[in-house]
Amino acid sequence: MRTKKTKARRGIIPAALAAIGLALALCSCAGHQTPPVWEGMEPVSELSLQYAQQFSVSCYDAGYRMLTIEESGRYFIVPEGAAVPEGLPSDIVVLQEPLDCIYLAATSAMDPLRAIDAVRCVQLVGTNADGWYIPEAKQALADGSMLYAGRYSAPDYELIVSKGCDLAIESMMISHAPEVKEQLERLDVPVLIERSSYESTPLGRMEWVKLYGALLGRDSEAQQIFDAELAALAPVLETKPTGKTAAFFAVNSTGAVNVRKSGDYVAEMIRMAGGEYVPRDLGDNGNALATMNIDMESFYTAAKDADILIYNSTIDGELTTIEELLQKSAALADFKAVREGNVWCTGRNLFQESMSLGRMIAEFHAIFTETDPQSLVFLHRLV
Repeated sequence: MRTKKTKARRGIIPAALAAIGLALALCSCAGHQTPPVWEGMEPVSELSLQYAQQFSVSCYDAGYRMLTIEESGRYFIVPEGAAVPEGLPSDIVVLQEPLDCIYLAATSAMDPLRAIDAVRCVQLVGTNADGWYIPEAKQALADGSMLYAGRYSAPDYELIVSKGCDLAIESMMISHAPEVKEQLERLDVPVLIERSSYESTPLGRMEWVKLYGALLGRDSEAQQIFDAELAALAPVLETKPTGKTAAFFAVNSTGAVNVRKSGDYVAEMIRMAGGEYVPRDLGDNGNALATMNIDMESFYTAAKDADILIYNSTIDGELTTIEELLQKSAALADFKAVREGNVWCTGRNLFQESMSLGRMIAEFHAIFTETDPQSLVFLHRLV
């Protein structure tokens, strides 16, 4: 069982004050702090999930909660002032409330934390101010309430420890730097690895707001946010397919075309919006990534007759004109969507604002149905 160090390490406590505090603690705890026994603990309820498949939450008496994340581990949340159960299995990571000093290296988690008003729990981040598109994160870094503590592969351990970090939230990128996870754990900083990017549907990714609600005791807020997003999206989901085909792509620095796999959540967003994703039938290419690179010739064959092209700005920056697009590859001039002026580009904020995937689906639907594009937030037409 891994536990974190006491938050007393955040500052030096005078010896006399420490002695008094210890005596008071012993008096107040005597007789009623017998820890529960894990062997006798059973969940009283399970968090209801509609779409997410990569995590589950079990609730126990007295506010104890277990978060289970596929292939990442189990995280047992102990309420503030409560005791850690005796006999807890050694593979379970213990998180002691309050979790008010988080090192966030997984950028996709910031938006659900913002949605449940928990940005203030994030005091340390693995992305500097220039890399954020979420205003609350940029502002917190500007006013000093949030500090840059090094990217996921090279964190500032001294800063993390000095701030009394309660939890490091990492993306699956940490698998490329396992020594970082090991070092954080040696320093008694628990590491939670989130897998929202492995959800096959956009609604599954959005439902991770419930995990962060369970993590930080904001379950009702998370449920309300998720329900509101579903309600807003319902009119789009109830419409008939438009028959429009759409490709979502980018051209990288080598001239290869980066596309989403057919089972990826972006391809699913296009289908939910009433479109048909191309290239079709792009399956597993031997890795777990949601994207793959194909040559321009293959992309030309698969997507030259697509009704709509959507350029993914997160690969190599945003485009504003068709001319800029053709500088990526002259072959794109022959595409139907280019000839008809039906090429769109995403904003750089798309993948950080994970709670806005419902809005993104609605915007896909708007361009498929040729609805007035003036209110679009995540897409703009190339001119």
